[in-house]
Amino acid sequence: MTKTHQDSTFQAGVDIELQGVTKRYSSKGEAAVAALNVAIPAGEMVMFVGPSGCGKTTSLKMINRLIEPTSGRILIDGEDVTDINPTKLRRKIGYVIQGGGMIPHLSVGDNVGLVPKLLNWDKKRIRERVDLLMDLVGLDPVHYRDRFPRELSGGQQQRVGVARGLAADPPIILMDEPFGAVDPITRSRLQDELMRIQSDLKKTIVCVTHDIDEAIKLGDRILVLERGARIAQYDTPESILAAPANEFVEDFIGSGSTLKQLSLRRVDELDLTQPPTAHIGDRVAEVEERVRAAGETSVIVLDSRERPREWLSLRQLRHADEVPTPTTDLQTVIDHRSTLNDALDAMLASSHGGAMVTNRGRYIGVLSYTAVTDYVRALNEQASDEAETSGPRASEATRTSPLTQESSGRSSGAGA
Repeated sequence: MTKTHQDSTFQAGVDIELQGVTKRYSSKGEAAVAALNVAIPAGEMVMFVGPSGCGKTTSLKMINRLIEPTSGRILIDGEDVTDINPTKLRRKIGYVIQGGGMIPHLSVGDNVGLVPKLLNWDKKRIRERVDLLMDLVGLDPVHYRDRFPRELSGGQQQRVGVARGLAADPPIILMDEPFGAVDPITRSRLQDELMRIQSDLKKTIVCVTHDIDEAIKLGDRILVLERGARIAQYDTPESILAAPANEFVEDFIGSGSTLKQLSLRRVDELDLTQPPTAHIGDRVAEVEERVRAAGETSVIVLDSRERPREWLSLRQLRHADEVPTPTTDLQTVIDHRSTLNDALDAMLASSHGGAMVTNRGRYIGVLSYTAVTDYVRALNEQASDEAETSGPRASEATRTSPLTQESSGRSSGAGA
């Protein structure tokens, strides 16, 4: 089965199964991974989480035999990986690490095309794949293909790392703390980019993270591990939040599990509004007439590629003849697959009561603050109703839930 992107096809994901996989670094010491049994469905993103030293990275690296298992079997699409040459195996599995792991003396294009070159692809095919993947991760190949790693920001380097992991079209991508070295805003954007790519390609992705919020946001399933890679719980984010298997999982999730449910809902699940838009270079007089006819006082400015560049009031345009080119980067733009939690964060930076929403960078509408708070209110009411059936103590806990407090705090902040 393949997935299509533009004129190219991508191979979809395959099943992974770990059967009694154990790793011991000494015959006498405690096992780093003890008899791990996990079935990872094809085309899903599974997040490995747990405290430091629990064996999550060791478990990940045994899948592509960067670390050899002491015992047990690892099956990829039904085939035991111990029967495959390790070098050949790794060229069929994408691997993305923190910081992108770029080779400093190679250009961006050569970094992305490294594995296809090792697989003896011809130059034309490699260049086409490099350009396609750079576009897929949001880097214009014309501007970035010939640059070197030192000329890129941390977020750009991480995007290149993802592109390189996809370069040879592997059915499986392994990720080891891929976004741990970037700032929170860039991290959120990279997470959104990964979700968008995965919705298109349906690879099987196994990702190690220490961040439960990242796991909830990205994962189709979450594997919560205790020491020795013993499974505390393996389930969907919804099930883990609603019913932690034990105290260990409860403590690892932390407080505010109701609030964390905002990371399960995506922007495209709510209705978007359609305020007036204008393009850079439009005549201000015509824009003003159109905006006032719509009963509005502000306009969203798009560029020639339909990307949102600014959200301006008519007052800000009154001294211009044409809509000017904005000179600052927006912080109030979110992807249609962003979480509602991310949407609320973006709205705090907006003076217009909403966040601009894009799909592949193209503007598609505005998510209003009211739409999100209405959804939050509905969640609270549902939680309150459920608590009422559980007795007075649960009801009291709901009235002071982190979601209620957080929602109230955001509301007052947005109105400031």
